[in-house]
Amino acid sequence: MGCNCCNHSGCQPEKKKNEYLPGIISLSMLIAGMLINHFGGFVWRGSALIWYTAAYLPVGLPVLREAFNRLRQGEFFNEFMLMGIATIGAFCIGEYPEGVAVMLFYAIGEAFQDRAVGNAKRNIKALLDVRPATATVIREDRPEMVSPETVRVGEVIEVKSGERVPLDGHLLSKQAAFNTSALTGESRPRNIREGETVLAGMIATDRVVRIAVSKPFNDSALARILTLVQEANERKAPAELFIRRFARIYTPIVTGLAVLIVLLPFLYSLGVPGFEYVFKDWLYRSLVFLVISCPCALVVSIPLGYFGGIGAASRAGILFKGGNYLDAITQVNTVVFDKTGTLTKGVFEVQKIESELSSDEKLLQYVASAEGQSTHPIAKAICEYAGKKGIDLLPVADAKEIAGHGLQVRIGDQEVLVGSPRLLVRYDIAFPATLNRSPDTVVVCATNGKYAGYLLLSDTPKEDAIKAINALKALNIDNIQILSGDKQAIVSKLGEELGVSQAYGDLLPEGKVAHIEALKAVPGNRIAFVGDGINDAPVLAMSQVGIAMGGLGSDAAIETADVVIQNDQPSKVATAIRIGKATKRIVWENILLAFGVKLAVLSLGAIGMATMWEAVFADVGVALLAILNAIRIQKKEF
Repeated sequence: MGCNCCNHSGCQPEKKKNEYLPGIISLSMLIAGMLINHFGGFVWRGSALIWYTAAYLPVGLPVLREAFNRLRQGEFFNEFMLMGIATIGAFCIGEYPEGVAVMLFYAIGEAFQDRAVGNAKRNIKALLDVRPATATVIREDRPEMVSPETVRVGEVIEVKSGERVPLDGHLLSKQAAFNTSALTGESRPRNIREGETVLAGMIATDRVVRIAVSKPFNDSALARILTLVQEANERKAPAELFIRRFARIYTPIVTGLAVLIVLLPFLYSLGVPGFEYVFKDWLYRSLVFLVISCPCALVVSIPLGYFGGIGAASRAGILFKGGNYLDAITQVNTVVFDKTGTLTKGVFEVQKIESELSSDEKLLQYVASAEGQSTHPIAKAICEYAGKKGIDLLPVADAKEIAGHGLQVRIGDQEVLVGSPRLLVRYDIAFPATLNRSPDTVVVCATNGKYAGYLLLSDTPKEDAIKAINALKALNIDNIQILSGDKQAIVSKLGEELGVSQAYGDLLPEGKVAHIEALKAVPGNRIAFVGDGINDAPVLAMSQVGIAMGGLGSDAAIETADVVIQNDQPSKVATAIRIGKATKRIVWENILLAFGVKLAVLSLGAIGMATMWEAVFADVGVALLAILNAIRIQKKEF
């Protein structure tokens, strides 16, 4: 059972003014009727009933209609039925103003709830739906304004300075600066070079640029994220699931108790002659009990709390795929980081070349030609370096990737191996032992079974990598580890720089999986793995919480991870945990508030010390307080 806000007008994009009219009419007539009663009363005995019935119908009919529809579906125990029975019962015992007031304030509470939930949903969508309504496409050398949905892959679009990019694509201009704040939450401009990816929602800041469209409108990374945000409501947190299950049990129980409040005193009066049973008094108590028992405050304010948490995270450049992951991240006590592209920039630069061939250029040509078959950051760095040196790549045949080791290709009459030193160990090819001890990244090469030389590359930690580790330690997460396929010397060096003692290198993909399995086998361990979402897809999937770094343009990151950090900052892991904890705290504050007030007023109602007015507060008042508490997280800075 639930409030099912989507059946109400508050969930529509625009709430028409005339939808407030029934409430205004009922409130005006209620106040007028109470004034008439105070200054002399209704002249004709039945006039009060007619007046208050007219005041009741504008707000009561929609609720009674919904109760009837639910009844036809076999659902008797719902808040619409409770309100209907309670208010009609109040009319039956002559408490007309209270009957109208209960239904009026219930309707007002429902409107506030619906509006709050609808706004939360729209705010989350608005955080990311920043795609412009038009695109300037170049057709027959002339600009043409069209709808982005009509632009085909491969066409060229033009974006002026200050305009948003409507579609994903590759930059054709030499270089340009883009504001990525709508996607990442960061205001600092990002420089993008020719051939690099530009994403829908970015803003060109310094010049007119042209972009070759790489994906249709509905397949852009932003469109996929929007879909996930909208579907996040389907992934319920444990607290939401508990409350919904509880409400289905709780409502029939309190309905039965309301019946017993009328019945038990009557039965007691039959056996105790001195006990005076007044049906009207006990029926009134029962009706008060019914009004108080409505669980709307719980059923609405809790999902609203999770909407708020997801929205707050989106503003910080963090995408949670559901309220369940907001809950799960609060339990994390072990954080495992991938190295390259996660804690380090993943931008490698060639520092040194040592060749056993005729020249360094020849070695670079072989290595770059082979690495052209890979998308790894190291491979890209080598190919870019070769391009800067004017080295032409050679045709490659029979390319074979050896997971965790490197590549085997054929170039002309040469069988070429390119990868980590363990690739040569695998093929029993001798090479200088000192390469295994280098604290930098080494790419070795062998031709026709003979060692041919190596390239030395370096990567640097991200600016906020140390901040990320310190922030996690401040949250009392001390079990922080680094896993990498790089040499142990490189990983140990990074661990020392960041203050992480558990840094493991020389791991193949299956080695990372085995490491996470070993951690999961330890009782009490709740693991978050932070990786790039491509090579680390298996461990992202098997962790309690998989967090993808820099995954905005990565299909694998969006599909596999539970949380996507859109701006490449590892410090956002701690931010995500703080948002999760704040959300959980607010949700449980609402649960305790609603239960505490309802139990107190239910008890008072059962013994005749609470009236319909206290009942209205216990229902609508608590619901509004819970809503205000829930939306607080949307204003909070993390």
